[in-house]
Formats: sequence, structure tokens, C-alpha cells
Amino acid sequence: MSTARKPLDGLAAGLMLLLCLCWGMQQVAVKLAASAVSPIMQIGLRSLLAALLVGALMCWRQERFSLRDGRLRAGLVAGALFAGEFLCVSVGLIYTSASHMVVFLYSAPIFTALGLHWRVKGEHLGRAQWGGVGLAFAGIALAFSNGLSGQGEWGRMLLGDALGLLGGLLWAATTIVVRASSLSEAPPAQTLLYQLTVASVLLLALGGGTGQWATLQMSPIAWASLLFQGVIVAFASFLAWFWLLRRYLASRLSAFSFLTPLFGVAFGVLLLGEPLDPRFLIGALLVFAGIVLVNLRRA
Repeated sequence: MSTARKPLDGLAAGLMLLLCLCWGMQQVAVKLAASAVSPIMQIGLRSLLAALLVGALMCWRQERFSLRDGRLRAGLVAGALFAGEFLCVSVGLIYTSASHMVVFLYSAPIFTALGLHWRVKGEHLGRAQWGGVGLAFAGIALAFSNGLSGQGEWGRMLLGDALGLLGGLLWAATTIVVRASSLSEAPPAQTLLYQLTVASVLLLALGGGTGQWATLQMSPIAWASLLFQGVIVAFASFLAWFWLLRRYLASRLSAFSFLTPLFGVAFGVLLLGEPLDPRFLIGALLVFAGIVLVNLRRA
């Protein structure tokens, strides 16, 4: 298969909207189950469940998996980056607010566009596309600006913000590794299996080492949340994401991820009764405008 990727068409845009909806709902699911299962354990357990499902799918399809096909190193690196991103978010939320975390974490599409611009031929952005990335990020900052005022100790919040920014960098690095390495032409299931397996091992080991297994309480809500995260998010949606990365420009796809926190807030309003600020609506319009600019075809 050719390494060339194409701009987003109607299928890709529609699928990315569906994925962002799914990932936005994930935030609510994690919050609902947080009192019974810590976020680190949730990510570890869902990764384990999804890895088993991916392995079963590969066996059913009779897809070969080899550790000697030249993709092992890239797969381990991508898996470690994937686990590190969620670790930064889980720990960072202890020190900073959710609004701060959203703004700094969703710097990832900017870092992704920069990295791909320099490393991957065909992923270059024009002035309009860069303007769209900046506009979308400004929209995220505005949408969550009601929580950006200083709260709590300045030093603790700065540490949490730094972890959020590091999480964004790791998220971007994961996408760049997948796009710029031998994983670029790997079957989507193989790429996903590497990430899920490494993430489950690292995060569950960390959870065990910090005593989080002892506080595990599998309530009906916790089971429902983990099944949703494992089957729908980590298995089905991530498989679709890597399928998209094999066919479309990653920088354009990443820009769509700005929609994820907006959908997360929308689900929070609908399902958790959380308040909605007018600045959120204006910020959402800026995000949509930015995504349109990023995906304009260059002359």
C-alpha cells in the first residue's frame, strides 16, 4: 500500500465526528466510576480488555502477528507514550482543575501538526491550515476559560498544568510515531494491540505498586463504565482511528480531536447536570471554524 495519505472526505469527517462523540462520553464514564475504580486502574483494565478483544479479532481474521517484522521497537515506544499520556492526565488532575487540564492536554493537535510538518512528507500545512489550528485552540481556551482563574496553591496548579502539557506532548508523539515509523503501514489491529498491551502492563503494574488494587470496588456503574471504555472506546473507536491514520492526513485528523472536550462538556450537561457557560458556546463555534480552515484544500 502506498504511503501517500489523502485529505479528509465525507466518510472521514463523519467518522471523526462519531469518534469525538465517543471519546467525549469517555470522560463522563471515567468520572462516574472514579469513586469505585481510580482513573489509572480504569485505563489499565480497559486496555487489557480491549487487547484481548483485538487479539481475538486477529485470530478470527487469521492475521499474522510477528515480533520480527521490524515493528516491535516502534510498537513498544507507541505503547509507552500512550500509557504515559493517561498517567500524566490522571496524576495532573490531583493538582490542577479539569478546565486547566483540558486546555493544556488539547495542545496535542498543535504539537502533532508541528511534528508531522517537519518529519512526514505530504503532511505540511499552509497558512490557512495553521490559522485553523490556532483558531481551534483559542476556541478551546475560551470555552474553558471560566475555570482558568487561579484556584488553590499556585505551585500545585502549575505542576498539574505542566503534567497536562506533557500529556499533550505524549499524545502528539504517539500519533507521530505511528505515522512516521514502520507502524504507518501496519494493519490497524496490530498497531492497536501494541499500544493496548504495553499500556495495560505498565498502568496495572503501577496501580498494583501504589496499592490501588486494594481500593477496587466493582459496582454495577463501574462494570458498565469499564465495558463501555473497553469495548466501545479502546477497542472499536481506536481501531477506527488507526484505520483512518492509514488512509488520511494525520494533521487534518488530529484537528478534529479539538471537538472531544466540547462533546465531553455537552454530555456532562445532559447526564450529570453540569452548568453551561455562554463562553463555551462561543468557543465551540471557534473550534468548528478552525477545523474547517484546517481541512480546506490547498490550491
